[in-house]
Amino acid sequence: MNRIAISKLYDPPLTCADTCPTHGEFVARCHWGDTWTRCPTCAVEARAKEQADAEARAHTERVTRWQRKVGEAGIPERFRDRRLATYKAKLPGQQRALDFAQAYAADFDEVCKTGRSALFIGLPGTGKTHLAVGIGLEVMERGRTVLFTTVMRAVRRVKDTWGRGSRESESQAIAALVFPDLLILDEVGVQFGSDTEKLMLFDILNERYERRRPTILMSNLPRDEVSAYLGERVFDRLREDGGEFISFTWPSYRKSRNHQGEIA
Repeated sequence: MNRIAISKLYDPPLTCADTCPTHGEFVARCHWGDTWTRCPTCAVEARAKEQADAEARAHTERVTRWQRKVGEAGIPERFRDRRLATYKAKLPGQQRALDFAQAYAADFDEVCKTGRSALFIGLPGTGKTHLAVGIGLEVMERGRTVLFTTVMRAVRRVKDTWGRGSRESESQAIAALVFPDLLILDEVGVQFGSDTEKLMLFDILNERYERRRPTILMSNLPRDEVSAYLGERVFDRLREDGGEFISFTWPSYRKSRNHQGEIA
């Protein structure tokens, strides 16, 4: 192709035939000097690739941020795929529990206005953690903060501040448990139940109650034993503002899977 360098703007542009080794013939254009356009199909493919690469990088960054966020929320790796959409409700009681979880997550803005809490009670393997984590993940997707922990870990965190050289004060440890929009406390009643532990738990839950920050508690114990462990003051606060107790009364899902030769 014979191209002449001319240092001025062409309007309309100069044109000439050119050939792309991949896409064949095309019309090249020169708007300025001796700078000619390249194959338009190659240009489209290059832009598409750049966009695809940018979207892939953005997706990777979103996944990384989400994994970091889930990790910071304390959700154990085993439970990070527990979604409300994947909960299989086969019994009427399971459907009622799922309906509650879906409504609680969908109406979480309203839940936060009152601090409405919930207590999931039932034997191990009945889906309490699945629904609680499912609520937490949906709430996090809406920009809310969530923390999942066991009562034992919460108590241990506060106790660790008593040691010499602790980088965290007792008030800071309690504040970290009060801060999240939603606190999910598992294994209520597994602890020794000492007066000191009950006082710690009361301080945490009472401050959340005063700040209208909802808490979901889970326990394998019967309701009366949970009440005895938490103490009447905490139990009364859980009942306020429409707080609900959801009973998981069906057999363990993990046991049924084990009977079928699967790993729970």
